[in-house]
Amino acid sequence: MSIAGHMFRMLAAAALLAVAPSADTRSTLLPEAPSAFDGTLPVMTYNIHGLPWPVAWGRDADFTRIAARLRLLRGEGRNPHIVVLQEAFTQEAQAIGREAGYRYIATGADQDAVNGQVPTASDRAFAAAESWSHGEGLPKFVGSGLQILSDYPIVDTRRIVFPAFACAGFDCLANKGALLARIRLPGQPEPVDIVTTHLNSRRASGVANDRSNHAYGLQLACLGDFIRSNHDPRNAMIVAGDFNMGHDPARRSDLLTGAFRQWLPGAAVADAYDEAGRKAIPLNGDARYSRYRARDWEFFTGSPTMRLSLRGIDVPFGHAADGSMLSDHVGYTAIFDVKSLTTAAPVKA
Repeated sequence: MSIAGHMFRMLAAAALLAVAPSADTRSTLLPEAPSAFDGTLPVMTYNIHGLPWPVAWGRDADFTRIAARLRLLRGEGRNPHIVVLQEAFTQEAQAIGREAGYRYIATGADQDAVNGQVPTASDRAFAAAESWSHGEGLPKFVGSGLQILSDYPIVDTRRIVFPAFACAGFDCLANKGALLARIRLPGQPEPVDIVTTHLNSRRASGVANDRSNHAYGLQLACLGDFIRSNHDPRNAMIVAGDFNMGHDPARRSDLLTGAFRQWLPGAAVADAYDEAGRKAIPLNGDARYSRYRARDWEFFTGSPTMRLSLRGIDVPFGHAADGSMLSDHVGYTAIFDVKSLTTAAPVKA
């Protein structure tokens, strides 16, 4: 998108209506019965391109199609049991979970949430170079756009927004951050922690790469602090979302160093696509396309009481026969085998 296009996007954002408040809700369109838990846990990550009109056009119809497909999969017993969404900025986008029949929904922070982290001298210098014409230094016009949909009870929720100085370009117009939902799986002694996030874009931010990459590093550091402070090490964990890494070497180094060495020091963290390669699990064309783009990731780790192992990768939302998509991202599902490692009495869901 050109700079002029980004300018239009920024100016249009100023006229947006406020999105729904950040709160956990229960679906009003429940399935006839909860999804059975057979020891497998399908978790889908999907950036649904939920930017509001006039920044994006015709999105409501696609949101309806996304919800309908998820509900169809539910009727066939093939729906992802947990879905993490990014760019669910509008009320229509945030209705997908209810319309698809998910019983439990956690929503990320809204546009008014604030991170009180005290900036360093380096942070202040970075913020001092902000450009309002590229969306920096202006109020947040939308919230985090994050949601976690679950068939199983969400027993705890934690949220964070990145500090105001930790963003670059037009991404600053959204109050990006992270969302953790602690989910109780039937028959398991401990819950699983699900985390989703959406990090600063590179070229689409409209600013120079060194500036957007600096903000990216700040956000990753904040995400790492959030995970270490809020993840319960007794629980397995899956961190999924739009990490906007792409093929930039600096971003790749920052992301993979953070995920594999810093989020949970000493823990074995894997990512779904590399694990699929290691296990020779076949990927269809859309999964290979998603892996090549290197934006949407699912990292996972077990715990002393639960082992997670990758069984397969499915793509409920990819390219149609005519090449069209319901979003500008692939929505893929990592399917995990869940094995309890304890003989303790399980907690009923």
